[in-house]
Amino acid sequence: MGTENETAPQPERQLLRHTVATLAYRGGKALRGAPEGFSGFRASETTRTPGQILAHVGDLLDWALSIAQGKQEWRNSDCQSWELDSQRFFAALAAFDAYLASGEPLGAPVEKLFQGPIADALTHVGQIAILRRLANAPVRAENYFRAEIVAGRVGADQAAPKREFD
Repeated sequence: MGTENETAPQPERQLLRHTVATLAYRGGKALRGAPEGFSGFRASETTRTPGQILAHVGDLLDWALSIAQGKQEWRNSDCQSWELDSQRFFAALAAFDAYLASGEPLGAPVEKLFQGPIADALTHVGQIAILRRLANAPVRAENYFRAEIVAGRVGADQAAPKREFD
């Protein structure tokens, strides 16, 4: 009865890394090419603006990393420019993915990291995509099953879509 090999693949951790890469792919698609002023678009008096949502997603990803590192911290960030918050989105994804890839111990179960900050971030990326359509700047639909998404590819540079449609 030996100890568990630290270098052995951890399927649940790899699945979370793939989920983070999926968030980068889908998020990148929703963020790229947003029209001037989109950050402040308001669908109604009671909804968040896309800029507020994007800042919140950055907070969620920072929170995910802090949980993974065992020092859970939350902060509410103010909106920056669309460009700066987009850069923050990808930087936060990269930091979280690097920690997951490092093999360092996780401060919470993978399932909790997914069900909390990562699932919430996916939901909010969908909201940004819907708001793009409402602002007459829709994101092209795509067969995401065919998309080239790989764990570790979490930056703004993503593979070209395999099959988009209207």
